[in-house]
Amino acid sequence: MTTDTTSPIASARGLVKVYGSGDTEVKALAGVDVDFQRGEFTAIMGPSGSGKSTLMHVLAGLDKPTAGTVSVDGIDVTSMSERKLTKLRRTRLGFVFQAFNLIPTLTALENITLPLDIAGVAPDQAHLDAVVAAVGLADRLDHRPAELSGGQQQRVACARALAGQPAVIFADEPTGNLDSTSAAEVLSFLRRSVDTLGQSIVMVTHDPVAASYANRALFLADGALVDEVVSPTPQKVFDTLSRLTSRAAGAATPRHDLALSGVA
Repeated sequence: MTTDTTSPIASARGLVKVYGSGDTEVKALAGVDVDFQRGEFTAIMGPSGSGKSTLMHVLAGLDKPTAGTVSVDGIDVTSMSERKLTKLRRTRLGFVFQAFNLIPTLTALENITLPLDIAGVAPDQAHLDAVVAAVGLADRLDHRPAELSGGQQQRVACARALAGQPAVIFADEPTGNLDSTSAAEVLSFLRRSVDTLGQSIVMVTHDPVAASYANRALFLADGALVDEVVSPTPQKVFDTLSRLTSRAAGAATPRHDLALSGVA
């Protein structure tokens, strides 16, 4: 693990992902170069089929690239064995998915500490207390998932991802199953975790409002990084998505300059 706090928390160079072959070949990623900065909240967006979820899965070591390299917290993920990847995901990465994936028989607190319990690691109590305070569910920690609202359950899932002090959290449509009020609660919590705990977050979303909580939004089309918006607002994101969606397939021109620099 690197101690250089100025280096990107995650990077990809020349990232290619191809599914199938011959007539059924689909190039989900077409040579992506991108940096994700430490202590920042980045949203990944794009039209359906643009490659945004594939990019996140490859970055997180959940899928292998066809070509190119990925590093997370200074570690070359692409050269890792599956055993080492499993350890990396358990110790250095946090995950939040659209499905809450809570254990119904465990309390909220037990769900939050479950990955640490499985790893046989005692939680850092000060950090755990900070996470519990940030999640805003101190009076619900002894409740089981069925006794919590959808938004509360997803906040528990976010707290679980944070409890182990991961280098980066990957969130895939974390508000996809929530109403607007619950979604705002979860996104506000993720934002606070960046601002108060220094967490790094990479989130795939289709929602311009969700993206507005991020420091910047990156846009993919046809497997290529084509645009970005710094300090996004819902309107800026909506306008960019509308422009990309209206383009003919393959008409987008990759913006490799912004991908490498990480700034517009």
